[in-house]
Order: sequence, then structure tokens, then C-alpha cells
Amino acid sequence: MAKPKTTDDAELIKEWPLSTAATLGSSVRAKGILLEIRARLPLAVRKSLEIEAGALTLAMAETAKSAFRAASSVVSNALEDIESLPVIPREIQDILTISTTERHRWLSDGRLPSAGTRTVKLRGRARKITFHVFDPRVVEDILDRDMVTVWREEDAEATAEKRRRAALKAKLTRSLKTKAAKTPSKLDADPDDASRSKPLGWEEFCRDGLLR
Repeated sequence: MAKPKTTDDAELIKEWPLSTAATLGSSVRAKGILLEIRARLPLAVRKSLEIEAGALTLAMAETAKSAFRAASSVVSNALEDIESLPVIPREIQDILTISTTERHRWLSDGRLPSAGTRTVKLRGRARKITFHVFDPRVVEDILDRDMVTVWREEDAEATAEKRRRAALKAKLTRSLKTKAAKTPSKLDADPDDASRSKPLGWEEFCRDGLLR
């Protein structure tokens, strides 16, 4: 198979600028769009599609006019609804500048709503993985309203409250242990109490010598 032409030596070139609504300002998202559209192209021409300066670029040799037209049609059709392409985990982390831990926590407690799941097969492996995807418009809204800052403040407050309660509980436990250690038992407090606990008639029982 002939090596795909680059934009420097190709004679057939077409570009499709990617809007901010599609990439959400993320280079990781832009690369994800490239991979998504490449997957819809025939294997032989996938590497002919690249992303440069925020635009998809298809570059092929003059002798590949039919393949170029077919590939161009696939790319154009795919881009018609690209803005609604679900956002995958690595993309949302880049878009919102969040960690994997934050993504899992906010997804678990419902602050970061899932748009469903997606299952893919890892390249060269039999194992498949399933992960949550996100609605790009919801992600855009979270970004615009700076909800990540709000959520981080909520988490910090919740963590501080947990620590405060844990400290109070530990202090109360220590106080109870100290109090218990300082409080003498009834026998230690009043030795005469031991005699009061004897059964009725004990003195007569001992006097009659029944234990001898």
C-alpha cells in the first residue's frame, strides 16, 4: 500500500475547520473527533486525515481522486452532527481541568450527569471496557458557569466538617476514658459496702459453725 501523502507533497487537499462548540476548547477533544471520523473511513485512507491548526485536513495524491471524493463525503457527513458527539472521560477531564478522582466522585454523587455508557474493545486485546460518556452541551454549561470551582468549594467544606466531627468524637472518647479511669469502683470507694452485700442470716450462719 502506498504511503499516504502529506500536505507538502499531496495534490488533493481539503480542510474542515472545527468549531469551538465541537472541540469545547480542548485539544484532547479535537484529537478525539479526528479518531472518531478516522474510524468511519476505509482503513487504507485513515492516515490521510490529520488535524492541523484546529482543522481536519484530508490530503491524498492526484491519482486517488475517487478515494479522495469518497473520503471527503464521509468526513463532511460526520461533521454535520459532530457537536453532539458524546464527550469521553479523558476529554471531559481536559475540558474542565479536573482529575480522575474528581470525575469519579462527582459522577458518583450525581453532580456530573452521565449521558450513558460506551463499550469499546482495546486494540490488540480481547478484553472490552465500559465507561461513562457525557453530553457536550451539559459539559459546556458546567464550564460556562464554572461549576467545578463551586464543587471543589463544596468538597472542601464537607471535608472540613468531617474532620471537625471526627476531632469532636475523638475528644469525647478520650474524655470518657479519663473520667472512667478517675472514678473508683464502689468497693474501692467504701470497703464497708462489701459487708452489706452479704446475704441475710450470714452472721448466724458463721456463728453456728456450719462452714467448719
